[in-house]
Amino acid sequence: MLKEISRKNAVHIMLVYTGGCNGCDIEVVNAVMSPFYDLEQYKVMLTWNPREADILAVTGPVTRKMEPALKEIYAAIPEPKLVAAIGTCAIIGGPYANLGGDLGSSDQIVGGVNKVIPVDAYIPGCPPRPEDILQAVASVIPILAGKR
Repeated sequence: MLKEISRKNAVHIMLVYTGGCNGCDIEVVNAVMSPFYDLEQYKVMLTWNPREADILAVTGPVTRKMEPALKEIYAAIPEPKLVAAIGTCAIIGGPYANLGGDLGSSDQIVGGVNKVIPVDAYIPGCPPRPEDILQAVASVIPILAGKR
């Protein structure tokens, strides 16, 4: 019962890094959650537990090693759930999708998040601006509320 009340009164975002440079993670954690933008004033909180999450925010290109873990995390999030792909790498694989040659990296990158799990919101940029991240979160909250 307490869990249901908490889920009705707040939105919990789980941030998952699947590869790349960490630029998008820095924007989410250090900018959007900072006192300047203060996403928590709108009762939007970061969580590291998929069983508490409402929104799965994925940054970076999906690597072969992270693909099974991402599927497990997605499956552990209770319904209703939404997925946001944050940054160019999470959307299309970014520059990592085209690596090849001696590195052999192209076969280690699956690509964008939508090749592994369904995506509800795309936030473009390299890295995306904090304002764009805030706008995307604000746009999916009504969808989440309608599903509840």
